[in-house]
Amino acid sequence: MAEINAELVKQLREATNVSMMECKKALVEAGGNMVKATRILRERGMAVAAKKASRTANQGLIGSAAGADGKVRSLVEVNCETDFVARNATFVAFVQSIADKACETDASLGDSLKDVLTAKVAEIGENLVIRRHARYAPQGKGAVASYIHLGGKVGVLAEVGFEKDETPANPIFKDLIRDITLHVAACNPQYLSPKDVPEDVVKAEREIYAKQVTNKPPQVIEKIVDGKMRKFYEDMCLVNQPFVREPKVSVTALLTQKGKELADTLVLRRFTRYQLGQ
Repeated sequence: MAEINAELVKQLREATNVSMMECKKALVEAGGNMVKATRILRERGMAVAAKKASRTANQGLIGSAAGADGKVRSLVEVNCETDFVARNATFVAFVQSIADKACETDASLGDSLKDVLTAKVAEIGENLVIRRHARYAPQGKGAVASYIHLGGKVGVLAEVGFEKDETPANPIFKDLIRDITLHVAACNPQYLSPKDVPEDVVKAEREIYAKQVTNKPPQVIEKIVDGKMRKFYEDMCLVNQPFVREPKVSVTALLTQKGKELADTLVLRRFTRYQLGQ
């Protein structure tokens, strides 16, 4: 058996553009035979995948799935190179399978599904990337909803907490949590509430607003800046935003209103919004 030294591994890497680790594995399996090792990598789709990996994947789909119990939900973004592939039934089914897997783990899918991804690259013929994923399991008494908008261009996860066991089965609550996901998709909030806005962002915004006001007493400038910050929070924070279906009502007011109808206390706990390529 030929010695599997670094130089041999390097030669195979240069010939196939596959990782050093996978090249070494192939050489060990091939007994040091370069031709056989190259064939092993090609049979596994790795050589094909590696050559395509340098190509930009900026198309794709956002998908979602529910776990076996219906309580856990996932959100994933999988990228490909062309819109043609993004609309292909094989790719659509692949994205759904990734979303199913995402319900099972918070770990990196790019690492755990590396072999699956490599095989699919070889099958489809384009570079594919599992770009990101989120998994929501209810925190205590809560329910999670998902929504996919614009044929997979935008996706949302949201969790709403409650106190009464019967609340999640109530149609009023089901409509509410779905409306929250629709709102997030449409209005693109950046934060859940004002307390979630980083201090450096708040400081920078206040400085900008202060510089927009001249020839005013300090106390007047302070009031003007406070007013502009209220508008900033209204634009950027989900709970402060006007509800998309009824702009005269804030999302917080909507939760309070629906809570009264349900005789329960509702809390919007968290959300995630993915926009393709963003």
